[in-house]
Amino acid sequence: MLKTISIMNQQLLATLENSKNYTLAVAEAMPEGKFNSKLVESNWNFRELLHHIAYGIQWWESNYVKGVKTDWDPTPTKADKKEVIKYLNDSYNALQQTIRKEKLSEEKLKGFYATLDHITHHRGQAVLFLRSQGVTPPEYTY
Repeated sequence: MLKTISIMNQQLLATLENSKNYTLAVAEAMPEGKFNSKLVESNWNFRELLHHIAYGIQWWESNYVKGVKTDWDPTPTKADKKEVIKYLNDSYNALQQTIRKEKLSEEKLKGFYATLDHITHHRGQAVLFLRSQGVTPPEYTY
């Protein structure tokens, strides 16, 4: 028997799909040879930033959407563009699966929006990375 997805969850999934598509477009826009570029020496490079977004999706999902206390313990940064993009895609897909299955309480819904806020914050930084490398960012979609 198929479980019907609530209207609210359908809207959340649509919002998440838009975030996923735009984040992946930003990641794809950076040439492979510039994935280790930095805006300033003391901060993450582009690859590390995207890895942080992917890990952050998993961490926020666990702690605030599923309600499972998880320590902040980032995985080693993926080695190249292909691996980072796969990690981003996998992280988004897992969150999408959770949204399909979970009945979101008000607290878990806040966690979902906090997750999106974290993604948006760092994706904005990724857009600046693109511009600093002379790459025109993809058109923003919502």
